Amino acid sequence: MPVNYATPAPEALFPVAGVRLGTAEAGIRKKDRRDLTLVELAPGSRAAGVFTQNRCCAAPVTVCREHLAGDGSLRALVINTGIANAATGEQGMVAARATCDAVAGLLGCAPREVLPFSTGVILEHLPVDKLIAGLPAAKADLAADHWHAAAQAIMTTDTVAKAASRRIELGGKTITVTGISKGAGMIRPNMATMLGFVATDAGIAAGLLAQLAKDAADQSFNCITVDGDTSTNDSFVVISTGAAGLELDTASPHWPALRDAVIGVAQELAQAIVRDGEGATKFISVKVGAGATAEECRQVAYAIGHSPLVKTAFFASDPNLGRILAAIGYAGITDLDAAGVRVWLGSGNEEVLVSENGGRAASYREEDGSRIMKNAEITVRVDLGRGTAAATVWTCDFSYDYVKINADYRS
Repeated sequence: MPVNYATPAPEALFPVAGVRLGTAEAGIRKKDRRDLTLVELAPGSRAAGVFTQNRCCAAPVTVCREHLAGDGSLRALVINTGIANAATGEQGMVAARATCDAVAGLLGCAPREVLPFSTGVILEHLPVDKLIAGLPAAKADLAADHWHAAAQAIMTTDTVAKAASRRIELGGKTITVTGISKGAGMIRPNMATMLGFVATDAGIAAGLLAQLAKDAADQSFNCITVDGDTSTNDSFVVISTGAAGLELDTASPHWPALRDAVIGVAQELAQAIVRDGEGATKFISVKVGAGATAEECRQVAYAIGHSPLVKTAFFASDPNLGRILAAIGYAGITDLDAAGVRVWLGSGNEEVLVSENGGRAASYREEDGSRIMKNAEITVRVDLGRGTAAATVWTCDFSYDYVKINADYRS
């Protein structure tokens, strides 16, 4: 079960004007489950995205990059689960393009106005005929209030669907921001998440939308790790339909509020992925401060968040906290003075100083560390003693179930 997370109720996910979603059972990999999602966007909609930095990226990622290289105009997204269409060579590219062609024919738009997304098993070919055959049923299911169903249809090893929604008043208009994501393992996004989609009915120019997508990713999906693996299919897309009748740019007094809303939804979705990390029992915030740069703070935070030794200690509630210091030491800061580093462990309103002056803090007691580590939500706070920069990474523990889930994934 996820750590302190439940999928919002369908009525808590506000429809975004200009967006309709439909799902269908296409039998991509397994029978009797909705594994195909079609998202139809109103004419005039725009999109921008960030994608995996994995050089073995999936065919849909390549096609998405190509289609977004123009003016960002978009009419549809199509998402399948079960097969990732990654490491599939030219056949995979043909399948991704055929998917776009089929959606374009169904909705009466150009293929370049369609973005394809796939998630699931790598190195297996996408049964594109099944996908295309399922599209009419997905189209027939299109509705503005189907965000909840779409969040469920894009799941793979997720135990819960992930979604978030906000409404804000700007310039006399009600603006909606709603998003869904999926992911539970193979999470160290490095520019995006497994799959994430956020839409707003505010109007945003294409260039500004691209910057917003990057900023939102950098403050959300680029701050999470479950296992340190960067997927072949990571994709995060921000959509602007403009259907609310409010156009925004950076000069608008309303822009900061919209930007904060989009980033807030992205952060909810990113944290939900960590809370639902495969086999997770603990949600861990790693906050690194007093660094020379934000990048080195993030290096240290990820070193801690990636460490199997740190993560298994948290699962066992074992205050073997020297593992944290070891991770800080190998994070790659060559001129780090270990004597200037301090580390705290906290949960709720309680925080305990663990290490200072290059060793164990004189005030630290093992029973204090053990008590904090028994909690489901834990914060590791690190002071590098080098400057004023800071960064936060969200991660989870490693349990026995992580191995079981990934050992049996294709079964």
